[in-house]
Amino acid sequence: MPRCNRVAPDGSIVAVPERGTFMGNRGLLHDAEGRLRRRWQVRRWLICELDFRGRQRVVMAPNRYTELFFLDEATALAAGHRPCFECRRTRFLAFQSALAATPGVPTPTAGAIDHRLHRERLDSTGAKRTFTADLEGLPDGVFVILEGRPCLALGEALFAWSFGGYSAPQRRPTGPVVVLTPPTTVAALAAGYQPVVHPSATSPS
Repeated sequence: MPRCNRVAPDGSIVAVPERGTFMGNRGLLHDAEGRLRRRWQVRRWLICELDFRGRQRVVMAPNRYTELFFLDEATALAAGHRPCFECRRTRFLAFQSALAATPGVPTPTAGAIDHRLHRERLDSTGAKRTFTADLEGLPDGVFVILEGRPCLALGEALFAWSFGGYSAPQRRPTGPVVVLTPPTTVAALAAGYQPVVHPSATSPS
């Protein structure tokens, strides 16, 4: 039976068979029986490698952080996570540098990034915080809602998301859309940070 630790672009955590290509965590979310009791514990929401230095973990072990799984890095970023400084240090530094790309903007610490992202993840009720923007002006790697479905913007196309992969591309429309990816992460993508995307999404030339 699948565990309830798969994450959608809106940050929700559900039980599905597909594991995905990245792991992450938000702290200890489950009880001793492996049942999910909360959506987050700490502000440090990470994106981790599935394999790192041969380490082995018992998934959802008692009193250990809850292992979460994502289809790809773009999905995790949309949910409000950022690259881990330990197992994805090069990617974290690239993300950090992208946020400091604007002249005169100091390089943010990991703690400062976590603080900014946490303000942008959830509204006062604990629901996913979104914003509206013109789709034409959004960078590659951003997730938006189109016809009620989360979609990845990539090149001139949108790819409808699922836990198993992306559907065939459709041409990127114009006009305002609801954006799932937090503004801080959108800024990093606009400054050149390139997330790892599941191979089922291929940008048309």
